[in-house]
Amino acid sequence: MFDIIQDLRTARHPRTAAALAVTLEVTARTIYRDIATLQARRIPIEGEPGVGYVLRRGFDLPPLTFTTEEIEAIAVGARLINRIRDPKLQRAAESVLSKLAVALPSSTGGYLVSPRFYVSEGSAERPTAVDLAKVRDAIRLSRKMQISYVDEHDRRTRRIIWPIAMAYYVDVTLIGAWCELRSDYRNFRVERIAASKVLTEQFSPDRGRLLTEWLALRKDRPEPEHELRRNAGTSE
Repeated sequence: MFDIIQDLRTARHPRTAAALAVTLEVTARTIYRDIATLQARRIPIEGEPGVGYVLRRGFDLPPLTFTTEEIEAIAVGARLINRIRDPKLQRAAESVLSKLAVALPSSTGGYLVSPRFYVSEGSAERPTAVDLAKVRDAIRLSRKMQISYVDEHDRRTRRIIWPIAMAYYVDVTLIGAWCELRSDYRNFRVERIAASKVLTEQFSPDRGRLLTEWLALRKDRPEPEHELRRNAGTSE
């Protein structure tokens, strides 16, 4: 509903439910329902199905207030996402900055879009055989994945993994998972995945136990960062 308001407030012409649905990647029925809800909450949206909708002039959302440090934290954090080579997260980060810039007072919104600092892109390789957005979906939905993995000695193995988490470093991205082949926890470098598929079969996260154990292993084996990366996903 917030996105509907944001779209209408910047539109120069009436927006049909079909056009809004395409932009927001939902169904037209969802748009009709949400607009009805907004109108019931006295948001001044005018129009009707088949004709289009407009947001009456003069309406605005209450401005958000942040400290200077909070604004800089948001700007730096959003730009750090460029380092992890995940196109969908990068686009999402830019969208967040754009939405906040509109909602913030003009004196601070402009600084959010054009801050006075620079964040390097990092050196992580872009994965070619795995969609990181699908990995995040698999983690969220507790779905198993089938991957073909090439280790540092150029040995290829086929594995079924239970993706638990992702770890982002400046020069590498890891998938933390339970590996059925090794019956143990493993970290897999995304650029070494030669093929991948999200399966319909689900695994039980057991109320967070898998994540807790994976995190505990990382704490119990305090390796230097480069050693952690070098050993990640090996097939011993």
